[in-house]
Amino acid sequence: MRIGELAAQAGMTRDTIRFYEKVGLVTGRRLANGYRDFPPETVAWLLYVRTAQTLGFSLAEIARLGEELRDAPDAAEALSALFEEKIQIIDARMAELSALRADLDTRVGTGCPLRAASQAG
Repeated sequence: MRIGELAAQAGMTRDTIRFYEKVGLVTGRRLANGYRDFPPETVAWLLYVRTAQTLGFSLAEIARLGEELRDAPDAAEALSALFEEKIQIIDARMAELSALRADLDTRVGTGCPLRAASQAG
């Protein structure tokens, strides 16, 4: 399938697919006329990529995890484990952001907001 058809079926732009090809997320072969040709299963993979991005996974993680999932004996179990890991990362980041917010809140109205909180006042 050519890139235009793939883009239409996957609901993304040709440029996005070209970028994904450049970073190794998808692979198409070149036809004699120079056009890209992608296998039909690329549509499902691109939808997976989009969903994974929506769930907070980076393209690098998606590329790495895609390889792991293809080799996993039970993809559903492997995905659940990956989601649990991602939840732990999100929880840690939320705690960091909460601490940052509290620090910023203590600096509001201190006269010199860049002075350490213990020196403010």
